[in-house]
Amino acid sequence: QVQLVESGGGVVRTGGSLRLSCVGSGFPFGMYAMAWARQAPGQTLEWVARVNSGGWRADYAASVRGRFTISKDDAKNTLYLEMNDLVPEDTAVYHCCKYSGSYTIGDPTCSGGQGTQVTVSS
Repeated sequence: QVQLVESGGGVVRTGGSLRLSCVGSGFPFGMYAMAWARQAPGQTLEWVARVNSGGWRADYAASVRGRFTISKDDAKNTLYLEMNDLVPEDTAVYHCCKYSGSYTIGDPTCSGGQGTQVTVSS
């Protein structure tokens, strides 16, 4: 059974930083591309960042490019999202997502849990 458990959210001021973590289990973590998505109140789920299984190819939404960094530690079955220069528009629940293969092709499946809340105050 695939499980994705996020952590690391919190409340920060504009300009602050956070690092989100997602521990995956129930599948060979190192063989899958992964992603982060977020959902702000009243909004649809928005893709934020994605990385291939090897961790060497990453893509970012225009709204976070240059501020966020996605990475994965296969030895720890953990996906990270380093978030810098946070702004109030980054406020959302962040979810960890898994692709069906090694590359970021198609739509990933995001965690069905509560995600981790990030709140950025002005």
